[in-house]
Amino acid sequence: MSFLGRDYSSELDALGHGSKSLSESSSSSTTSESDRPAEEAGLSLPQTLIHLLKCNIGTGLLGLPLAIKNAGLLVGPISMLAIGVLTVHCMVILLNCSQHLSQKLQKTFVNYGEATMYSLEASTNTWLRTHSVWGRYTVSFLLIITQLGFCSVYFMFMADNLQQMVEEAHVTTNNCQPRKSLLLTPILDIRVYMLTILPFLVLLVFIQNLKVLAFFSTLANITTLGSMALIFEYIIQRIPYPSDLPLMANWKTFLLFFGTAIFTFEGVGMVLPLKNQMKDPQQFSFVLYLGMSLVISLYICLGTLGYMKFGSDTQASITLNLPNCWLYQSVKLMYSIGIFFTYALQFHVPAEIIIPFAISQVSENWALFVDLSVRTGLVCLTCVSAILIPRLDLVISLVGSVSSSALALIIPPLLEIITFYSEDMSCVTIAKDIMISIMGLLGCIFGTYQAIYDLTQPVNLSMANSTGVYS
Repeated sequence: MSFLGRDYSSELDALGHGSKSLSESSSSSTTSESDRPAEEAGLSLPQTLIHLLKCNIGTGLLGLPLAIKNAGLLVGPISMLAIGVLTVHCMVILLNCSQHLSQKLQKTFVNYGEATMYSLEASTNTWLRTHSVWGRYTVSFLLIITQLGFCSVYFMFMADNLQQMVEEAHVTTNNCQPRKSLLLTPILDIRVYMLTILPFLVLLVFIQNLKVLAFFSTLANITTLGSMALIFEYIIQRIPYPSDLPLMANWKTFLLFFGTAIFTFEGVGMVLPLKNQMKDPQQFSFVLYLGMSLVISLYICLGTLGYMKFGSDTQASITLNLPNCWLYQSVKLMYSIGIFFTYALQFHVPAEIIIPFAISQVSENWALFVDLSVRTGLVCLTCVSAILIPRLDLVISLVGSVSSSALALIIPPLLEIITFYSEDMSCVTIAKDIMISIMGLLGCIFGTYQAIYDLTQPVNLSMANSTGVYS
């Protein structure tokens, strides 16, 4: 295996069954792809569609029933649809800005960070031109925060499910009855499970060449697909009539909904690399609209049906609501395996931004040591974050509010204004872009405040970490 390889374009082809983070790594890497012809990769339309679908389905999907609960049975699906439409619109904005700048600069491809930098360089404002490089730095920083946030969520997700599988094993049966409210005091704190997972993830991220992970990526996709099929098979059975479920929740929990929804819809960073990899990039708009329509429909269906199924008992991950029988315990196992291997792919983004800089500060003899040390340190950082904040739902909301909203809703509209302002941009378009950015900014501020406020409130750890069993 290679620890110091940098062949990103070939890695995307090798991982035809890859994930979101791999695409984002192409857009955030310090190695520019601007001069690489799109025809070299040659992704077909179906392949690109599959990539797009897989890039938007992760742990955030399993938290959507709780998100709908936080917004209300009526307001939740409508808001999910609205946020999805706005996010797709911002993806289109980013595509248009990138295409305009690449044609203007005579480049084959301009990624997210480069588009921000080049747009600021062409601005009529002297201060923006002088500080244009900070646009690229800002996008890279937000990608680092977002991806490390994903990795922290993965720690909590795997620990939650591992704790439930291990400590309910003695009462797990073949009789798949609905889970009831009986609580079982955990034998070990959930943080112990996080520490148990830590060394295995450290070893996993030492594999930098993503070609080595191709087999595991395929396995992750298979297990994820199987677990999703079983989840839907269960939640559509005997859904209770939702007469006692509120149509609208209070505004405080709605802010948590906003953060979770944005976290789930975060996919702006991968649209440019995917378009660049297509044989016929002109068809990408069709792929984007079709793929995101399917994704939005999946999100609304799982979130709404999951909340209707479990009601007030809806937990941070829908897998924690599944019956305590061997069939549905296998769902937790399969999804956790998929998330375990996806961790390395999500981790690839911040690693390839931070590690080259760290290596450049030392001699060649120390390069490998620094590389592995930084990887170990970053994994430990995500573990420590998960240990300090063992609230899966709130961390998802916090990451979504802080960085995902900036990448998905705030920056693209501002980028459009800066890019096209000197070319007789209409006042309606300017007003629309400002409105979207303000909405994203307000959601970022208030969603972050609410998530941090809830995180600072005292929690009964025995209750928070208790494991439900059925009687």
